[in-house]
Amino acid sequence: MAYRKLGRDCKHRRSMLASQVKDVIMNEKIKTTETRAKETRKFVDKMITYAKDGSLVSRRKALAFLHNDKVVVNKLFNELAPRYANRNGGYTRILKLGERRGDDALVVILELVEEELKAPKKEEKKEVKKEEVNK
Repeated sequence: MAYRKLGRDCKHRRSMLASQVKDVIMNEKIKTTETRAKETRKFVDKMITYAKDGSLVSRRKALAFLHNDKVVVNKLFNELAPRYANRNGGYTRILKLGERRGDDALVVILELVEEELKAPKKEEKKEVKKEEVNK
């Protein structure tokens, strides 16, 4: 099996994952169980990849998955795509909080990575060494 069923039928699972993806995009973090977060992460990364592509086909695919929520898709394409333009993946992170009291399910925070990917530091170090040699 290539995905987790999460104890739901196909339509309910897809709807739940779409609403969690919407929440991650709008709020940039959600608190959920570990299994749901791991499954949601796949779709968040896919939506951001669509947004980075920026084509009409990608916009329509994102709209189709997110139940035609234009506000979410506009934020995705106008704010998040430029933020992650230099990043090749890994747009989300999962932070473990601990077990939930009632059923001992592992609760986590699924959030978007904040910092933008910076230029490699190796080049900066080489420039500093060259200046020291010239003196």
